[in-house]
Amino acid sequence: MLVGYWPILLFLVVAGAIGVALIVIGWVAGPRRPDAEKYSPYECGFEAFEGTRMKFDVRYYLIAILFILFDLEIAFLFPWATVFSRIGLIALIEMGMFLLLLVVGYIYVWKKGALEWD
Repeated sequence: MLVGYWPILLFLVVAGAIGVALIVIGWVAGPRRPDAEKYSPYECGFEAFEGTRMKFDVRYYLIAILFILFDLEIAFLFPWATVFSRIGLIALIEMGMFLLLLVVGYIYVWKKGALEWD
């Protein structure tokens, strides 16, 4: 029964070996020129101006949640589109309702001002 899983195991072993080999080759063959500028903290091209415990605006999190929401929407649309010819009209109506719900949510967030950055 487990014989069918050997190709997957082989794939994982080969992928892991390639990943480890690339890291080791880079570490062994790469140039080592330490510099204080290389090891300094980097934040958008200028020195950090606050501590690591600073509070973020809620709008940052709202934009992040919206990005995840619409990213997941695309993740649902691609498989649906590949089998659309086999699932028919009911699936088209369901996907239309799903997209309509997302559009209503997007309009709600837009009207609330969550997408404004002042």
